Amino acid sequence: MSAIQIDTAETSALVLFSGGQDSATCLAWALERYGRVETVGFDYGQRHAVEMTARIKVRDGMVRVLAALAERLGPDHVIDLTGFGAIGETAMTTDRAIEIDARGLPTTFVPGRNLVFLTVGAALADRRGLDVLVGGMCETDFSGYPDCRRDTIDAMQSALSLGLDKPVPIETPLMALTKAQTWALADRIGGQALVDLIVEESHTCYRGERGERHGWGHGCGACPACELRAAGHAEWVAA
Repeated sequence: MSAIQIDTAETSALVLFSGGQDSATCLAWALERYGRVETVGFDYGQRHAVEMTARIKVRDGMVRVLAALAERLGPDHVIDLTGFGAIGETAMTTDRAIEIDARGLPTTFVPGRNLVFLTVGAALADRRGLDVLVGGMCETDFSGYPDCRRDTIDAMQSALSLGLDKPVPIETPLMALTKAQTWALADRIGGQALVDLIVEESHTCYRGERGERHGWGHGCGACPACELRAAGHAEWVAA
């Protein structure tokens, strides 16, 4: 977590909110802690663009299942980053196979994606007067993306703080959690109602499939994101 000390009682936050399991859990986590919470989504030409619709359904559902915290939820923002997404030509933005490349990274890795998200998020937060950035990056159960590591986030936190000439804390509440522990965190915050919302409305599948409904949610069941989500859900249910 961030080494910058903050008093959450009077603090506001901007959640990087894709509409997936992780960012949905982070939004609930932020609503527990901060007096004002806004969300931002990024359209970067992702194949699973269905998440842009899913995120609105999750946001709206969050107001219902966390009714006692609903007044803390402020506006949502959507940033057009399609120009950036076109640079990478990865399996996340073009119709190509999901596999491991020559560097040992999955072809779903979009180079610099989280770095751009955090930079744009910090600029938006500065304009909106929001104190903290919250992201769902995780280095425990993840697809091997180097920009999900806490070392990367710490470096970005330092750079943004220098560049904006003020502290820019970046909170990553899921960083050390397994996917099973992420399901458990959602259950602790919002009980079965929040878990049900995440299962039914959030979107993780890299292929953008929403047809089949599994016990853990909608998805192809075979891409790395679905496999992680399914395995974590099975482990949490069995615990």
